[in-house]
Amino acid sequence: MKTSTSIKTNWNGQEFKAYLLIYAMNADLTQREEEIELIKNQVFEDIFLKMQEEFNNDNDYEAITKIISTINDFNYSEEEIQSLTNQMKEVFKTDNDFSIMERNLALGLKRLLKQ
Repeated sequence: MKTSTSIKTNWNGQEFKAYLLIYAMNADLTQREEEIELIKNQVFEDIFLKMQEEFNNDNDYEAITKIISTINDFNYSEEEIQSLTNQMKEVFKTDNDFSIMERNLALGLKRLLKQ
């Protein structure tokens, strides 16, 4: 089993953003067309498709580990973290149903981003 330090990415900022938003989109275990379109409007479609494929091949442990590793690599400012948090909230609220699963994930990801 890989440890949290053994899964590294070489993502750029747009790839990370796409992966993070795809992860957020899947919080309630569904992918709605409105959510997909929102994410595609925030990143290039080819990046979305690439990161969607990677996300689909990752289990939850791998996804979280990649997110944590990339956050640590990028050393985001408070403003950048707030921007990513706001973008995740947009994805969560796209279907007008901010479910308990989405709320819990939002809190968890916000904590991860602020590490």
